[in-house]
Amino acid sequence: MAGQIEQIKFESAKLIMMDIQIIEILLGALTGIVLALSGAGGAILAVPLLIFGLHFDITEATPIALLAVCLAASIGAIGAHIQGKVRYRAAGSIAIAGALAVPTGIWLSKKIPTAPLTLLFAMVLAYVAYDMFRQSKRNDENTEASASRTFSGPCMLDSPGGRLVWTWTCIRVLALSGFLAGTLSGLLGVGGGFVIVPALKKVTNFKIQSILATSLTVITLTSGVGVISATLMGTMNWPIALPFAGGAIAGMLFGRFIAKRFSGSRLQQNFAVTAALVSVGLIIKVIL
Repeated sequence: MAGQIEQIKFESAKLIMMDIQIIEILLGALTGIVLALSGAGGAILAVPLLIFGLHFDITEATPIALLAVCLAASIGAIGAHIQGKVRYRAAGSIAIAGALAVPTGIWLSKKIPTAPLTLLFAMVLAYVAYDMFRQSKRNDENTEASASRTFSGPCMLDSPGGRLVWTWTCIRVLALSGFLAGTLSGLLGVGGGFVIVPALKKVTNFKIQSILATSLTVITLTSGVGVISATLMGTMNWPIALPFAGGAIAGMLFGRFIAKRFSGSRLQQNFAVTAALVSVGLIIKVIL
């Protein structure tokens, strides 16, 4: 009789674990789909999905999100590399600064109490929602065309599609954007695309395709450093992280397949509204 009870408990535990793994995979897939459809900044929803879906706190969710972001972004970066759209020297400058900052962000995440850290994440998410909604109202092609005629920023190409002209000002601003993106990546488990893309738009005359490709490359490198740092610090929950990341890769591939069927600006607006609502939900969760 006792043996039967133990067997029933064992089978029940297995079913529960299977259910949890299915949830992890589905949440990861949703992260990948959002990233593929909404572009840079979409991966920021990985942490809220883990908080609301698996009842993690933000410090538990951050390393798992970093792994998913790293692997999902690498798919886009590889595709951009094949198409020759990545600006490697700019990506390297940003990524080096970001990689140096990521461990500091992870260390800070362990020192800051959960409630203030969650509120900080909610504010960053609200900013991303606002910025993406604002950007969706613009016509990128017209903006880019006009910018290419009047641009006089610190990081200029010597000719359309040419080499980047390096100056100390250019190196400084790229490194600063990388440092900020890396710190937020380690601190909050975000990719940092919402920092890198606006920075590149402001200080370079790259085409938008090159900006997005370079951003994905930087995100892959900096979040990869974050995954290594989290592993060395013992904060990575691999049994949860691997199914979640696997789902994110599958979702990213599926999202890229269906992305052409939807309007880019409308998708960004829907993402912005969703992100704003999630931000409010995080604030309410902390207050209650």
